[in-house]
Amino acid sequence: MGYDMDASVELGYKQELSKCFDDDGRPRRRGTMWTASAHIITAVIGSGVLSLAWAIAQLGWIAGPAVMILFAFVIYYTSALLADCYRSGDPSTGKRNYTYMDAVHANLGGLKVKMCGYIQYLNLFGVAIGYTIAASISMTAIERSNCFHKRGDDSPCHTSSNPYMILFGIIEIVFSQIPDFDQIWWLSILAAIMSFTYSSIGLGLGILEVVRHRRIQGSLTGISIGASVSATHKLWQSLQAFGDIAFAYSYSLILIEIQDTIRSPPPSEAKVMKRATLVSVAVTTVFYTLCGSMGYAAFGDAAPGNLLTGFGFYNPYWLLDVANAAIVIHLVGAYQVYCQPLFAFVEKWVGERWPESKMLKKEIKVPISRAGSCRLNLFRMVWRTAFVLVTTVLSMLLPFFNDIVGLMGALGFWPLTVYFPVEMYIVQKKIARWSTRWVCLQLLSVACLIVSVAAAVGSVAGIVDDLKLFKPFKNSY
Repeated sequence: MGYDMDASVELGYKQELSKCFDDDGRPRRRGTMWTASAHIITAVIGSGVLSLAWAIAQLGWIAGPAVMILFAFVIYYTSALLADCYRSGDPSTGKRNYTYMDAVHANLGGLKVKMCGYIQYLNLFGVAIGYTIAASISMTAIERSNCFHKRGDDSPCHTSSNPYMILFGIIEIVFSQIPDFDQIWWLSILAAIMSFTYSSIGLGLGILEVVRHRRIQGSLTGISIGASVSATHKLWQSLQAFGDIAFAYSYSLILIEIQDTIRSPPPSEAKVMKRATLVSVAVTTVFYTLCGSMGYAAFGDAAPGNLLTGFGFYNPYWLLDVANAAIVIHLVGAYQVYCQPLFAFVEKWVGERWPESKMLKKEIKVPISRAGSCRLNLFRMVWRTAFVLVTTVLSMLLPFFNDIVGLMGALGFWPLTVYFPVEMYIVQKKIARWSTRWVCLQLLSVACLIVSVAAAVGSVAGIVDDLKLFKPFKNSY
């Protein structure tokens, strides 16, 4: 009798534990299709939306929306392939892969893991530069908007973006001292709210501009070749537009991490993630198409590279100030969301390489107030500060928002969004070489590689053209 009671107590204890922990021993995940969809939409809708009107202007009313829908289809399809790689083996009970790199290691291994790491972290480094540029442009736009309001729309109102890049860098140095990714959740939520704020303002102003002029601008083929635009220039800009659109849709880097928040089967995490991807990509595509199309309809060939800072809009100036302030706040958070994984990777690698280093263990006590103080790790403070300084200086050397966005989109699209998901899926599902499915997947990968290379070439050509007229550290708007 005593034995039975002990057994029942132990059974009850195990059942209680199973309610608190998943099959891998980690705290039970609570995510659903709706929370996963929200995470994806929050991650995708960012500063990339502001360049979509310019991208459609390069391609025209036929190719512009068609390319956006095509990218949406490719993103959805390859994300569905990637979702199947969250677990190795059985989709419900197989070993979990917690990160993108874990999935590549489990399915491909070897040299491809290192390739993925280099591409992933180089992309994160480039995004940090792009976000610094975008934030400084928005801060500059607030100053210019107020100047236009006081002196008139025809006033030159030139101002340098360098002081604002330095200011943004100082802010990021402070926030980068937050030790871990999970401690910036509040900053991520605030950034998400800000991204919807400025995107909605841009969409609303585009609709009002079309209503005010009572006509839809633009053409079927985009910017016309003429005195100001040569055939070669139009080609480079059209290719760069592909990179801008790819950048706006990119989220594969964090798909596995989002999937790791979904509750345990049934149904399998892969099934839930595929539904979440369908919902979020559909919502994002509708929103992007509206923003890009309304911006092009409002300004036609003159659509600015950044809808809210290119001054297609001048009034109401206070609303533009609100939108640009929202961009800055969003980018402060987005910078940290993208850079914290890179910070953690470097610190883990250094810790494993030099475990006895005094610098890694030394902490500096910084008094905050009479009530208390905070402790800063010396290595973390030096390394993260150096990283922010480097990205800030490079941003001052290459302050070209559209070109950098296009280049980052091009460099990250094929390898991270298409190649690795396709290769992992082939291994995971044991698809036979030269079978119909294998050939179709490889054709998709090759086609996307061609698009990525073309977009990168167009973006580099744009940077080269900009550098011909640019004087380092003297950029002004």
